[in-house]
Amino acid sequence: MKINGEEYRSVWMEGRVVKMIDQRLLPHEFRIFACKTYGDTARAIKDMVIRGAPAIGAAACYGMAQGALAGDVDKATDALSKSRPTAYDLFDAIKFFKSNYRGGAPQEMADAYADASVERCKKIGEVGEKLIKNKARILTHCNAGALACVDYGTALAPIRLAHQKGKKIFVWVDETRPRCQGAKLTAFEMVQEGIPHAVIADNAAGHYMQRGEVDLCIVGTDRVAWNGDIANKIGTYEKAVVAKENSIPFYIATPFSTIDFQCKSGKDIPIEERGEEEILEITGWDGKKVSSLRVAAPGAKARNPSFDVTPAKYITAIITERGIFKPGDIKKL
Repeated sequence: MKINGEEYRSVWMEGRVVKMIDQRLLPHEFRIFACKTYGDTARAIKDMVIRGAPAIGAAACYGMAQGALAGDVDKATDALSKSRPTAYDLFDAIKFFKSNYRGGAPQEMADAYADASVERCKKIGEVGEKLIKNKARILTHCNAGALACVDYGTALAPIRLAHQKGKKIFVWVDETRPRCQGAKLTAFEMVQEGIPHAVIADNAAGHYMQRGEVDLCIVGTDRVAWNGDIANKIGTYEKAVVAKENSIPFYIATPFSTIDFQCKSGKDIPIEERGEEEILEITGWDGKKVSSLRVAAPGAKARNPSFDVTPAKYITAIITERGIFKPGDIKKL
């Protein structure tokens, strides 16, 4: 991805140190966060220094490499497995490392996993771009761009490629409360790439669908179940329902590494619930630093599920590096 004209990946490893773009500070401050141990990497994933299923997966694989270098593969596995419960790429990466590591150079193995993730996302862009017509108006939710992956993105990969090919497109960017990854991260990527867009409140999406100003929706996912149900950032389910009501195609863009073939349906996907302060407060730039302000009434309580499940019946198709599938076709793969 390009940031201020320079190419970056969201996560990489130098020596024994895992480095990642600190996404908690974007778009107002660009800083590289360094994790010296697998424990640091696990905490960085939990604290959302890095987020997005494929990016979490790559970070976890680098964390496993740190564990191998420290002679603590089992302890690294335990720490990383407990960092975020919903994103399946994390568990795919841990499984990959443990199944293939036989000693030697663990960073090379983690690099191979990250490189493969980049290629999968690039291919998703090539496959999905064909669904985007010239002058298309696209709605997306949360951030499923290069920041959420190692590079390219999932939902944003087809959008990025369509723009590069000269298609005149426009992107509706859901703000995506409570952490506002759409307003902060997706809009940041749109600005960096020069893609026309507008940030909208989450509850404005239905308004634009109803007015005929949305041609298709493309979102990412953190886990795909065997029956085609998906879990994605909270608010995805309601967007899919409203899209179906308005006869608007609703696409999921995801690599195969996010498909959990052992998970029978969305009911079996663990849904992470985060701290209530993310709801009661809002984080932004005060002109000098990133800080949080309370917006809820004193004494108010909150609930904060990070994800919801969108049933397969609301999904038009799933865009993968191996092609485009109907949700029901996942069972046949």
